[in-house]
Amino acid sequence: MYRTHNCGELRMENVGEEVVLSGWVQKSRDLGYMMYTDLRDRYGITQLIFNEQVTEKELFESARTLGREYVVRVKGKVIERQSKNPNIPTGNIEIEVTDLDILNASKVPPFTIEDDTDGGDDLRMKYRYLDLRRKPVQENLFFRSQLAVETRSYLSKEGFIEVETPVLIKSTPEGARDFVVPSRMNKGQFYALPQSPQTFKQILMVGGFDKYFQIVKCFRDEDLRADRQPEFTQIDCEMSFVTQEDILNTFEGLTRYLFKTCLDVELPQFPRMTYDDAMRLYGSDKPDVRFGMQFVELGKEDLPEGFPVFDSAELVVGINAEGQAGEYSNKDIKKLTSWMQRPQIGAKGLVYVKFNEDGSIKSSIGKFYSDEVLAQWGEKFGAKKGDMLLILSGEEEKTRKQLNELRLEMGSRMGLRKPDDYKPLWVVDFPLLEWDEDTERFHAMHHPFTSPKKEDVERMLNGDHETMKALRADAYDMVINGVEIGGGSIRIHDRDLQSKNFDLLGFTKEEAEAQFGFLLGAFEYGAPPHGGLAFGFDRLCAVMMGQNSIRDFIAFPKNNQGRDMMIDAPSPIHDEQFDELCIQLNLPEEEA
Repeated sequence: MYRTHNCGELRMENVGEEVVLSGWVQKSRDLGYMMYTDLRDRYGITQLIFNEQVTEKELFESARTLGREYVVRVKGKVIERQSKNPNIPTGNIEIEVTDLDILNASKVPPFTIEDDTDGGDDLRMKYRYLDLRRKPVQENLFFRSQLAVETRSYLSKEGFIEVETPVLIKSTPEGARDFVVPSRMNKGQFYALPQSPQTFKQILMVGGFDKYFQIVKCFRDEDLRADRQPEFTQIDCEMSFVTQEDILNTFEGLTRYLFKTCLDVELPQFPRMTYDDAMRLYGSDKPDVRFGMQFVELGKEDLPEGFPVFDSAELVVGINAEGQAGEYSNKDIKKLTSWMQRPQIGAKGLVYVKFNEDGSIKSSIGKFYSDEVLAQWGEKFGAKKGDMLLILSGEEEKTRKQLNELRLEMGSRMGLRKPDDYKPLWVVDFPLLEWDEDTERFHAMHHPFTSPKKEDVERMLNGDHETMKALRADAYDMVINGVEIGGGSIRIHDRDLQSKNFDLLGFTKEEAEAQFGFLLGAFEYGAPPHGGLAFGFDRLCAVMMGQNSIRDFIAFPKNNQGRDMMIDAPSPIHDEQFDELCIQLNLPEEEA
């Protein structure tokens, strides 16, 4: 028998019992005549005691050989601990060991297996099997498991059926880059790994399944950052005979259930915000509404001519950082300006206006505008004594994005972005299409299967180029704390309307038929109105646990270069495999 109890289970009521425990050695303390060893498993830590005066000499000497991460089995008696540890559940007892088996020795780990480890990201990912022993990583994965179980429970009770869709599919040109898989049996042809099960779940609706869901792995060959991985997981859902309102209510209900069940947090009703308002007030389609600091624009009536930068700008817009006038010296302002001028943000400069507690006004552009004009700005921004305005100017779209970055940074510096303060909302009424000036073509804001709003269908079928830019979609995103958790739309279910959308996106009739002929054909056989949504499951886990990175919610994540450091993938393949697949590899000379 390897164990009668786990290492987090024993309490004072077990005193006097003979028990068997197995686990890993966390650490040992040798006091000469006494040895203390912490034994760890996924359930907790139990202290072992080896007393030279009581323990057999051979057993005591064996205990002295134990190193960190040795795997051992011990037998002994539960006794009351003399020096109790209130920080762990087993802190009132310890095991007086009578038998010790070393099941496996261990090298010295390359980093400490502690809550706060000394291992860097790459080192921990290379030795992921060691990192997985750490309590914070295990707790994240336990939470992920619980979230998946509760998701399935809720959706099943709501009448959803879980259906697995194919992993080897056809490559499509829209969206991010596909990962492609060569077919040995079909020379010169390739599968793609799915970026989402989009068309398959629509086919399921045509097939009459009515309510579908899947916790599904998806793949995108794109540049990576903390909240992205080349392979990620979605809670993917689709429903038939529904309106946008039906879908929002259903998945708001799911989200509130998950927060209550897994975190014991009661979320309020989700407010709605249009895409246009989100961009106007926050410069982002995923606004963080845990704090205010909404954008305020200064128009021509607010800006007497005299400051060339503002005079020539397409947009002058700013935020009010409450209570910060006395917090920022000139040196601090210069540092903040430099932060905004980094290539990642690209602002040319930053204007400030301080409304000091003594009633004076100080500004970096005070020589261009009178105190009376600056005071009027303060009124427009709702500024009080002690507040500071931060203002940017330039091209409208670029300036709004830059001010969004500044707003988030100020929110963080001012302690307004608390991880356990959850503020969800729906962003609705997205544009249907985006015009790309470089390629001179439209792109789908969400994807090519998103339906225009009913009142815009006629304009889509018969409108001109400028009309197309103003089309609105029946599309929606769920945002929590400035993170897009999920998104979806009502889908097109009519062949003619779907064909028109492909036309607008630059597909020829032949290309549309080759890529999506199966879906267009299905629409001719009684496709029901339908729509859905997909949650980023890894991202939802991270937001619920108040963390920025999704990596520690994935058992075996990739690094920023898309590499698995533990198994060293991707890796070369043998020449014979290239021959089997009829692939000729042409690398640049320096890489060959």
